[in-house]
Amino acid sequence: MTTLFIASDSKNAGSLLVTMGMMDIISTKIHKVAFFKPIIENTKDLDIEFIRSRYGLDMRYEECYGFELSYVLMMIAQNKLDSLIEQLIDKYKKLEEKYDFIVCQGIAKSSLFQTLDFDINLKIAQNFGMPFINIINAKGLHVSDIIENYSIDHQNLCTQKCFHFATFINRIDPLIYEELQTKLPYENLYLLKELSELDTPTIGDIIDNLKAKKILVTDEDRGKLVKQIKVAALTLDNFLDHIEDGDLVIVPADRSEIIVGLLCASKSQSFPNISGIIIPFDMQIHPNILALIHGLDGCSVPIFSVATDTYTTALGITSTKASLRVHDKRKIALSLGLFNASVDTDTIESRIKVSGSQIVTPMMFQYKITYMAKSAKKRIVLPEAEDDRILRATEIILRQGIADITLLGDPNSVQQRSLQLGVDISGAKIIDPWKSEKLEEYAQLFYESRKEKGLTLQAAKDAMNHKSYFATMMVQLAEVDAMVSGASHTTADTIRPALQIIKTHPDTSIVSSLFFMCLGTQVLVYADCAINQDPDATQLAQIAISTAKTALEFGLEPKIAMLSYSSGDSGSGEDVERVKQATALVKKLSPSLLIDGPIQYDAAIDKDVAKLKVPNSVTKGEANIFIFPDLNTGNNTYKAVQRSTNAIAIGPILQGLNKPVNDLSRGCSVTDIVNTVAITAIQAAAIK
Repeated sequence: MTTLFIASDSKNAGSLLVTMGMMDIISTKIHKVAFFKPIIENTKDLDIEFIRSRYGLDMRYEECYGFELSYVLMMIAQNKLDSLIEQLIDKYKKLEEKYDFIVCQGIAKSSLFQTLDFDINLKIAQNFGMPFINIINAKGLHVSDIIENYSIDHQNLCTQKCFHFATFINRIDPLIYEELQTKLPYENLYLLKELSELDTPTIGDIIDNLKAKKILVTDEDRGKLVKQIKVAALTLDNFLDHIEDGDLVIVPADRSEIIVGLLCASKSQSFPNISGIIIPFDMQIHPNILALIHGLDGCSVPIFSVATDTYTTALGITSTKASLRVHDKRKIALSLGLFNASVDTDTIESRIKVSGSQIVTPMMFQYKITYMAKSAKKRIVLPEAEDDRILRATEIILRQGIADITLLGDPNSVQQRSLQLGVDISGAKIIDPWKSEKLEEYAQLFYESRKEKGLTLQAAKDAMNHKSYFATMMVQLAEVDAMVSGASHTTADTIRPALQIIKTHPDTSIVSSLFFMCLGTQVLVYADCAINQDPDATQLAQIAISTAKTALEFGLEPKIAMLSYSSGDSGSGEDVERVKQATALVKKLSPSLLIDGPIQYDAAIDKDVAKLKVPNSVTKGEANIFIFPDLNTGNNTYKAVQRSTNAIAIGPILQGLNKPVNDLSRGCSVTDIVNTVAITAIQAAAIK
């Protein structure tokens, strides 16, 4: 099975949500996936743009669709349906030659209801030989109506003798969800609740729809929800009585006191958090007020302007439809969270029976680690709750079900900041370490474990006042499964408590690090690029063995290259001998591992070069683990590859500890944090 056809009964039924969920499942195993819409309503189809961008499809836009609706209707009116189908099959077959799997998305039946007395989606799916997924829009419907719609669709699919893969009933009122579950307990039927947030426009939707000019808007601001509109027509003291969470406030630029007052309210715990400020008439904010705004630290209220008057602006906002955009990480996380919570993805994957590809793209690897982390469902502590990136990542992690999160910080401050940012972290546990009843216990335990090394009780108490130490002790006592830190602290701040409290695994002599280097069509592992400056032969061997073990945990079959400036016996010198000794030690300690060394990078990664330089190579130019001889080489190489090839570098991932603790770069992105938490959860699941 290498194809799927997805179609809905009406617009806004959730075709994109279901398509995205299915693409996520398929993309974990298949490298070359195509997306095709036989019929589009106009030349700019947002779903095509979304899927191409999100999944990095190697397809031109024109390859992603068959014909525009106007042409389809003309062909049908001229009684040329068979000719139309033949033309579509021709386009489809060209994709079939180039891609391993094709996901088709049909046009909503409601778009053709007045014109056609047959289901053109079914007709196309039959001729393409595609399994069919139908989506029923349950918004505003009672249980009896939903059951009737399902029965009609099911009967139609049976009559047409179509290979019916699954039915999705979407946008179900949560109040009738359980009743519907009892009355529709059928196989291959999936029920998805209505989530109001998915139907709520964002700042980004409104900016794009109204063609607004940005005054103070970040990429993260675009994902803020707009729940209501308010027009600032009162004095400030009276207007503050009427603001609510999620308000988009229309304010003339000459009402400086309102603008300043709203910004102050956003910083106050006494007032709701508005979603943004919009300036009508394209008026200019006074330079002094603008300077004040830009000088505010951590201002989280987006401000933008439009050319229209107040009334027209309000109408434009109310007419803006919510959409799913590729850069809206919050809504994507919510959508995938809904899909995965409602759908048996294991069953769907087994029914598709896709065969795994030897090619592993960065996207495939990222989906894989997300999937593995969801299955593990581990508890991760993030001690840096004061960092906005941590809060944004927490929302995504919780929504996608990657892990359970514990944040360290003052609960009131953390919750207030999350509201200002417009992110939902209500599913996270927040602990104030300085007020915790565990503080004394942790200090005493730390003192007992290190008093022989000269640690005093007071020093132990002082250490536990650092969140990194507190979080590490939580890991040690199994109150959480792992820790991720480093967004606003040094590597030493993360590693030192782990070495003192968690300590190294009995089979491991040192802690080391690795990076997953996600290149175009492969994932490579680089080690050690972050911790050990000049490892000796024994340490190099340990780094190689630890890295191979970690790679296996993530489904990578280890083929190790012990790097040097010479290959085989072609060179000599102290550095070469060290690598030679390390390679021999790995072979002795872990004889089943495929390992070459000393070997140059080109011979390790290129088959032709390997034949020339190392004809007896066991990795044969297909190494996927690269052990660098020292930190200088490793750190510079990973950064050179990352910057020169736009590779995604996930790490540093620490290995060798009894329990997982991982370090973030202080320049990390929200995506980096999410990926690191997923990897840490997988490491935690691997501990016996």
